[in-house]
Parts: sequence; C-alpha cells; structure tokens
Amino acid sequence: MDHFCPDGGRGLVRLYRRAAGRAGGGRHRRADPLCPRPLQEKRVLRTRGGRRRHLTGPRQIPIPFEHRPALQRDDYLVTPANAEAVAWIDRWPDWPGPLLAVWGPEGCGKSHLAQVFLARTDGRLLTMPDADVVEAGGAYVLEDLDRIPSLDEEALFHLFNALKSAEGRILVTARTAPARWSIALADLTSRLKGSPAVEITAPDDALLAALLVKHFSDRQLRVDAEVVAYMVPRMNRTFQAAADLVAAIDAEALARKRAVTVPLVRKVLEAE
Repeated sequence: MDHFCPDGGRGLVRLYRRAAGRAGGGRHRRADPLCPRPLQEKRVLRTRGGRRRHLTGPRQIPIPFEHRPALQRDDYLVTPANAEAVAWIDRWPDWPGPLLAVWGPEGCGKSHLAQVFLARTDGRLLTMPDADVVEAGGAYVLEDLDRIPSLDEEALFHLFNALKSAEGRILVTARTAPARWSIALADLTSRLKGSPAVEITAPDDALLAALLVKHFSDRQLRVDAEVVAYMVPRMNRTFQAAADLVAAIDAEALARKRAVTVPLVRKVLEAE
C-alpha cells in the first residue's frame, strides 16, 4: 500500500508508511501471527445408528481480536485537511508560546497526532491539568480538553504559567475551537486567545480514500484500488465512519473467509 495516491497522482495525500511484509514470515494476514483461527459453526447430523456427525458450515464465527492501529509518524496521512496541524508539530519547540490547540471532529486523527508529538518529544500524557509535573523544557499532551468533566480552570491556568516559566510546551486537543469553550476565568480565556489553534477539517475524497487504505493496512488487509474508489462516494463522510466501515468489512471477510471485493463491500454497505 505504499505511495497510494487516490487523487489521480496530484500529490494531495502523502502516505509515509513503509511496507511491512508478512507477519512472522508467514502468510497470516494480521499483525500477530499467533492469533488462533476463527471458530467455525458446526451442524450436527445423526446417522441411522444414532451417532452424531459434525459438519462444518461455510460461514465462520470471527473472534473479535482488537487490532492495533499504526501510530507512528511514518503512518500519518498528510493532506490539506491536516497539513497545518502537522506543520506546527514539525515546528516544535519553536512555538510562540507554551500552548498549541488542535481541534476537529471525533476520529479525525487528533490522538494519532498527539502520539506522534509524544514520541518525537519524549513527552508525557496528562489526564488532568497539573502544574506540579512540569519540568524544564518538557513536552506534554492533554486530550479532549473541552470534554473533561468539571474542568479545574485555576489548575489549567497554573499549568500554562508553569509551562511558560519552564519553557515547556503542551499540545491540547478538542472537538471544538477554543473560542467555543465555556471558560469563566478571564485570565485563562486571554491565554487561550493568544495561543495558536489549528483545525483539522472534514475529510475530502482524497483523505477519505487514504484513511480507508490506512485502516485496511492496519488490519493487514490487502484491497484493490477499485474497492476504495467504490467505497468513497457511498460511505458516510466522517473519520469515524471510515474506521467503522473497515471494521465491518473485516468482520464480514473473516466470517465468510473471503477476500475484500466490491461485491462484499456492497453487501456490508447495504446492511448499514
């Protein structure tokens, strides 16, 4: 799936992922070669002598193993929808202040980008604002800031001040722009207004296609370009929909022990 370019070669999508080869040198299609095969449904027949015979049916029962998405910088898809956010991450630590806010809809790649930032900076993931953890030049991530219940605004303000004094940096993510956050503390509002905020926008056709390719690749599924081209205009146009649709297709392909083809995808889409 290297260098997949769903936009007809104009270079709107960059997929940096390296070819991974087969897991464990074998032919297993998943990342973990030790995963057991899916169970099969069995039908029971009785012979004239009353003995049972078990017949394996054509449809398998897939065991829902959790797949592990690739979260490295080389796997991150860069398109006009997220290029500005990626540029800010690449610019670290040369930010105008301690805070960078990245916002966008669920499943748009904010968490992936946060993991890239943590790996690059050897940073630390915070679950709540805490000024006591700040170290000189440290890097931190605070995710879903606009969804933290009962957010302690004073603690967040002190965290920003500590980062400024220590020349540290923090990446915060949210689903909405900072201007829409319900912040009562005036000093905190001022800090947020003075910090860069970057939106990851809704996906275009090129990004949707690239997302589908990435999700298939994360699950060690090989698909033809015609399958992706069939899916893009027929699917719900959200980041989460791309992940959910590939998961459903993966389950159907496992259950039927079939390759991912346009007819199989059509069946899954019609069932939604």
